[in-house]
Amino acid sequence: MRKTSEKKKVDYGALNSPFMRIPRMNVRAARALLDLKFSEIYELRGRDPNVLFADYKKINKMASDDILRYISNAVEFAENE
Repeated sequence: MRKTSEKKKVDYGALNSPFMRIPRMNVRAARALLDLKFSEIYELRGRDPNVLFADYKKINKMASDDILRYISNAVEFAENE
């Protein structure tokens, strides 16, 4: 259990990224896209979400499988923007 004096770390980089303009985007998924060296939504056009997730799993072995859903949503959003 966490002490009351401890604060949860906030990922301001991910929160302030363009990816947070995508409806229903998750902060952890935005961080994943930033970690994959994407900085803009348009860069996701034509990308395979499964490949992106596999690449992210190489960087972060503890990556949650639910991030794939958010990455897929981000790619779809980029292609239909």
